[in-house]
Amino acid sequence: MNLTLHPLIEAYVRNESDDEKDALEHIFSATAVVKDEGRLIEGIAAIKKWKQEAKQKYQYTVDPLGCRVIMTARLTGNFPGSPIVVNYTFGLQDGKIQTLEIG
Repeated sequence: MNLTLHPLIEAYVRNESDDEKDALEHIFSATAVVKDEGRLIEGIAAIKKWKQEAKQKYQYTVDPLGCRVIMTARLTGNFPGSPIVVNYTFGLQDGKIQTLEIG
């Protein structure tokens, strides 16, 4: 499948196979939060530990099949309640928009 990913997401996926813990500092912000298996992992040090433990425990690989991107935008126009803030959730597949949800 030919899937075009945002450069940061591509770097994350590449890190899954390269296993370079230090690369995570270039991918995640210092105050990033990951939610996985019902728990919150907060901060880059905790994220590095979580990633290392998950790789050892599950010995998995990642093969991206699709991607969702959420864009938050202010809509201003000739409609009741203007302006409003909405989310555009794009589902990407094969380098094109497959789905779009606005809400």
